[in-house]
Amino acid sequence: MKYTKKTFIPLLALLLFLAIGVILWLTSGHIFFLINFGYIGIFLCLGVFLFLRGKLYGRLITQLGVGLYMFGFLGILMRENMQIEGFWYFLFLGVFQAAVIHYTVAKILGPLIFGRSWCGWACWTAAVLDFLPYKIPEKQRMAKLGVLRFITFAFSLIFVSVLFIAEIKNLEHVMWLGFLIGNGIYYLLGIVLAFAFKDNRAFCKYLCPITVFLKPMSYFSLLRVKPKEDKCIKCGICEKSCPMNVEVSNPARSRKNATECILCLTCTRVCPQKAL
Repeated sequence: MKYTKKTFIPLLALLLFLAIGVILWLTSGHIFFLINFGYIGIFLCLGVFLFLRGKLYGRLITQLGVGLYMFGFLGILMRENMQIEGFWYFLFLGVFQAAVIHYTVAKILGPLIFGRSWCGWACWTAAVLDFLPYKIPEKQRMAKLGVLRFITFAFSLIFVSVLFIAEIKNLEHVMWLGFLIGNGIYYLLGIVLAFAFKDNRAFCKYLCPITVFLKPMSYFSLLRVKPKEDKCIKCGICEKSCPMNVEVSNPARSRKNATECILCLTCTRVCPQKAL
């Protein structure tokens, strides 16, 4: 039974992304979509397969594989702005491609199924931050600072709007430069915040603009971590180890920091009762 489950879940993830790729390929006529989502599905399948067999580096393999592809290949080589600014850019152009498809699948509609797994398994910013020394937060979460994410969200929208209103020439090139500079700023802020708050995921909690999309959708996620109440002894180990300060031992959707869960599954590994 365990062997079947550990094999079925990774294959299901692969088939899901292949299905998305096939649908987009057939509707658009571009086979690149099949290659794109097939690649992501393969790395997700591999990472989940390894993780379910106790190899904790499985998640990092997926995170690095997908992150390097999105950032290095699509972003730098193909000059596609896959950040939130790229989403606004293509949205204003009225073109359903690149960042618009990415955001629709990974950050707007997708979280209704798999929550904020993007943050835990694929984000290229977090792929670097997760290698910093503060995997378990050493300071209490400063909830009020979460309002800063709305400022960065608004700034990204205003920035792209101004570019369109001003009718900037070579806009596509400007967006690519914005991708490079924006990522540099994100990495710098992420590292500074990690050391300032002794928390690798401080950037995710306070500044990341993408969470404005992710948080409300992930509240309704079909895939979520919750305790088996007949096994849980309320020892609190899961919550102490959670990088996002989620009230893991509470099964309710309204639990503290409920929409912060990134499905890193750290809690499931440290639970002495295997109750999650």
